[in-house]
Amino acid sequence: MGTRLPAWLGYDFAPSEPDGVPVSGVAGRTRAGLHEALAGALDLPDWYGRNWDALADALADRLDAGPLTVVVSDAAYLLADEPPAQRGTLPDVLGAVAAGGHATLRVVLPDHPDRLPALRDRVAAVLGGRLAGPPATG
Repeated sequence: MGTRLPAWLGYDFAPSEPDGVPVSGVAGRTRAGLHEALAGALDLPDWYGRNWDALADALADRLDAGPLTVVVSDAAYLLADEPPAQRGTLPDVLGAVAAGGHATLRVVLPDHPDRLPALRDRVAAVLGGRLAGPPATG
């Protein structure tokens, strides 16, 4: 039995979702790159300090204006050059923002079908379990 995805996270769009704000997973291979990519794509305020705490605050403020869907293209590359502990911090931050009354946050991680099983496994490890998903082919 697999771990359920948090409500704010998905690998594909729900039919009723908007297209979302695109963020490059390739640009987000490092924390610094991810913070820069998010700052630009989401037009985060000047006070955004490009750290995890500031990201939580900036996203909470952004969500006060309405729902937000972030679509991370090439998601398998997201924080790929960071140690596992740093990869785990991002979902912690996003989960805390979503749990703080901001159920309108959605993060979608589409990727090439060949990379999706490894991405699912990496996310499952970060979330503390194994996600059920289609078996790898090939």
